[in-house]
Amino acid sequence: MTFNILVVDDEMNIRVGLGKSLEMDGYSIFLAEDGNEAMKVMLKADIDLVISDLRMPGMSGEELLKKISSSYPTVPVIILTGHGTVENAVNAMRDGAYDFMTKPVNLDRLSLLVKRALSSRELVLQHRALKEEVEKLERKRNYSNIIGKSAQMQRISELLAQVAPSKASVLITGESGVGKELVADALHQLSGRSDHPFIKVHCAALSESLLESELFGHEKGAFTGAVGMKKGRFELADKGTIFLDEIGEINQSVQIKILRVLQEKAFERVGGERTIDTDVRIVAATNRDLKKEIEKGNFREDLFYRLNVVNIHIPPLRERKEDIQLLTASFLNEFSEENGKSIEGIDPKAAMALYNYTWPGNVRELRNCIESAVVLCKKHIISLEDLPPALADDPEGNYMKIQMGVSLAEAEKIIIRNTLNQEKGNKSRAAEILGIGRKTLHRKIHDYGLEEEFLRH
Repeated sequence: MTFNILVVDDEMNIRVGLGKSLEMDGYSIFLAEDGNEAMKVMLKADIDLVISDLRMPGMSGEELLKKISSSYPTVPVIILTGHGTVENAVNAMRDGAYDFMTKPVNLDRLSLLVKRALSSRELVLQHRALKEEVEKLERKRNYSNIIGKSAQMQRISELLAQVAPSKASVLITGESGVGKELVADALHQLSGRSDHPFIKVHCAALSESLLESELFGHEKGAFTGAVGMKKGRFELADKGTIFLDEIGEINQSVQIKILRVLQEKAFERVGGERTIDTDVRIVAATNRDLKKEIEKGNFREDLFYRLNVVNIHIPPLRERKEDIQLLTASFLNEFSEENGKSIEGIDPKAAMALYNYTWPGNVRELRNCIESAVVLCKKHIISLEDLPPALADDPEGNYMKIQMGVSLAEAEKIIIRNTLNQEKGNKSRAAEILGIGRKTLHRKIHDYGLEEEFLRH
């Protein structure tokens, strides 16, 4: 990909000289002698970066910066000036400049600054593309909470579309935090019952004595403290859907009553004699292996088969890592808006850390991780330092592990970076370990764009 850079300066020698220097780095260059001409170029060409003088006749660099920041917020602007003061620098950065350089321009430093600015723009554009992909998925599927493009999640989406309109009971299985409740939400949203109640019951959160009353209701005086009649969740869910989360935690007596609802669509309130009919669809979820619970005598086999008419199994996040990017983009948008921040993306090291982490807490843990990173982030890009210690302080450098499927060039880049990090930037020692000459290492550092990371060494 060739980047388009616009150089704006009223001094022709500087304008042309900077243009030629940047052309040698492989960029496509556009030139303008003042702010007005620059804005005309911006309208005609797809500009990726602007380098502008501060003091120019007509439209000044300050005015140009404000116009670009307003009309093209993703395009970084590097300001040049021969009148460099702290005040000018502060004002330019406040108005949205990516960085500030004084004349005469150090071409090596400018080259590195340009690479960094374009890398930042790429991250912003990638984040926007991911955001659009998330929105496209939501429109296509008619529900917004389940995000993923992996083959596993595509199969689940197809299954949801097929099963939701039916009356069949559904058992959702998977580890804690994979998003079982979100699948239950989608089942209800896509069903013909979506205009009727969707009642959720977290079975493990209720004691055995309370659970029966919560599910089926009770009559006045049914037990101590029952000062009036109370409708249960099955009654409240009539014509709608009831979601029984952590169904594996309920006791045998309640299991029998749920089985009866499935078989006869009827029940009695605790302490009552009147049979109440109900038209309710049951969706249940568990992170337990119910077949093993049946073998142990903890769960009724007949109830299992009644609940498990359709099984939707959600794989753990570590088995569908291609979904991490989309999930991250979605959570970044959500928490940036919630916290009044403009987070524009996530840098490559942080993205690699997210990809290589095993996520024992699954999507819930990733969501919490991104919320924390957004709150702690001091810039517009999430970096490795913003992530929780479990990811950021990986002692074995797991965030840089080489995955199957990467190109040889990318693998070499990772190995070189790992070795340089391990040797604290000592190029002679790194070259020795890698079995290559120091000049060869310098060339590869340049080819892979690693100069900035190891410039100080």
